[in-house]
Amino acid sequence: MGIVRTIIWVLLTAVLVIFSMANWIPVTVTIWPGQVLDTKLPVLILVSFLIGSIPLWVALRAARWSLKRRLDHSERQLSDLRAMANRPADPVAEPAPTPPLAPVNDVPPSPLSST
Repeated sequence: MGIVRTIIWVLLTAVLVIFSMANWIPVTVTIWPGQVLDTKLPVLILVSFLIGSIPLWVALRAARWSLKRRLDHSERQLSDLRAMANRPADPVAEPAPTPPLAPVNDVPPSPLSST
């Protein structure tokens, strides 16, 4: 697959060099009223392409950053869930025995009762 990519890049470079050599003519560009720039046509095309690709590059970087944040968050949640699943279960504590109840007959009489 790498050889195909290399062939494509070599062909693209050759086409761009041939285009540049065939169109190496001076071009006058008016930047602002009163400011004129004389440059070659291939340079003007290359600079225009680079300026036009900046918004797409910024959008791509923002999307990649957002997706990376979401993926990192999901991986943290997954590792937390795996850690919880691999943790040994807490031993169930035996309930404390209830103290025996005193029989009803052993209750001492109340000092308020006079009978």
